[in-house]
Amino acid sequence: MSTPTDRATTPGGGRGRAIARETLRRRRPRRGRLTTAVLASALLALAACTSQGEPEPAPSTTASAAPSVSLPGKPVPQPLPARWPLTGVAGEIQERPALSVKVENSAAARPQTGLEDADVVWEELVEGGITRFNAVYHSVVPGEVGPIRSVRPMDAAIAAPLGGLMAFSGGQVPFVQQIRDAGLQVLSNDEGVAGMYRVGFRRAPHNVYGSGPDLLAQADADHSAPPPQQLVYAWHPARASAVLKGTLVSVVDVSFPRTAPGWTWDGAADPGRGGPAGAWVRDDNGVVQTSAAGARLLATNVVVLRVQVVDTGSRDPAGNPVPETVLTGEGDAVVASGGKVLEARWSKAATADPVVLTDPDGGQVTLVPGTTWIELVPVNGGAVSWQ
Repeated sequence: MSTPTDRATTPGGGRGRAIARETLRRRRPRRGRLTTAVLASALLALAACTSQGEPEPAPSTTASAAPSVSLPGKPVPQPLPARWPLTGVAGEIQERPALSVKVENSAAARPQTGLEDADVVWEELVEGGITRFNAVYHSVVPGEVGPIRSVRPMDAAIAAPLGGLMAFSGGQVPFVQQIRDAGLQVLSNDEGVAGMYRVGFRRAPHNVYGSGPDLLAQADADHSAPPPQQLVYAWHPARASAVLKGTLVSVVDVSFPRTAPGWTWDGAADPGRGGPAGAWVRDDNGVVQTSAAGARLLATNVVVLRVQVVDTGSRDPAGNPVPETVLTGEGDAVVASGGKVLEARWSKAATADPVVLTDPDGGQVTLVPGTTWIELVPVNGGAVSWQ
């Protein structure tokens, strides 16, 4: 018995062959559609694997990397060293006020004690044509200072900018009140303040002395801070105004009505305080003036202010008129530093303001760091010269 397939392929079976060809024709299209669908599915699967299963490689940066450059670091600014406000000398500033002391300068008072320790010394005209000192202490505290004498009307304007203590033996009531009105703490021997005493090696009234530590120990809360800067000091001695612009001299002479102090330059002298070598050596009428300890009185800077002097209308116990140096306003000045002299101008706006020094060009005068003596020389009856 034959199968349908056998019948389709047997010779002479024309109808069977026709049916076979038709069947084959109808099946071919379905096979093509299946192949296309399978291919599309494979491509989609491949794309999914590429985008989700395998991360894309990172781009190479070898060719585009910038070269490494080392830049120098910015230098760190160093703080300026602290400087004592009344000398301009570098050092560790102590938390103590300025102490102003009224020191006598008559022949009976010499040699004085403690003047060599002062940061600044003011020489002022008093009755009888002689002078008296207002010695200011801060960077060095004197163990002893004297002889201490009475206050004068210009002492308020001298000491007020310091805001500290003013020590004296006594004084006329209006003059003492001026000291208080200027904001200073009064230390008066006449009021029984501690720290002052009378010595046995001098006669009264030239025998009142004081202890620097004991006087400073009495500073109250309102008068305990270090003083503000008064004069201006160069950071380097060679940059001081007189050194840069002044005239080379060896002697500066000053005259008051009845005394004539002088200053001679000694380039090898040691003024102390850690400042540079070289100082002005003080004399009185040509005789070198020394301290009670035998030390020459030296100054790194000597500043001469030409001032007006007026009559206060008061009299001292001997009946002499008491003069007052006018320390507000302005006038001519002479600045001596480093063996040179510079002509300048001074000004002081008010009692509480410090003295301002300007050079001939209107610039600020700077001093050599160290001690300074200020000579208040009257315009009338006084003089200053140099050679």
